[in-house]
Amino acid sequence: MKTVTVHEAKTHLSRYLAEVEETGEEIIIARRDKPVARLVAVVKDRKDRAALIGSLSGILSEETVEYLTDAARDAEIEEDFHRSSEAL
Repeated sequence: MKTVTVHEAKTHLSRYLAEVEETGEEIIIARRDKPVARLVAVVKDRKDRAALIGSLSGILSEETVEYLTDAARDAEIEEDFHRSSEAL
């Protein structure tokens, strides 16, 4: 995780956006050495999410990676979400 100042973030925003998009890592933006914001990539679809999770494979356990990439679990969660939305 990288920390940059507000000035650096404003000056190099395009570069930092490309960095978080490519690596999946986050960048912390700080004002006077105090973290105030986090720049992270938006995961658009399952393939992007799998790549992002895969980039964390050295950090996350195999069980966690399997849990987070389980398509059946995703379908179940989505179904539950839609069911609960309809109840509102």
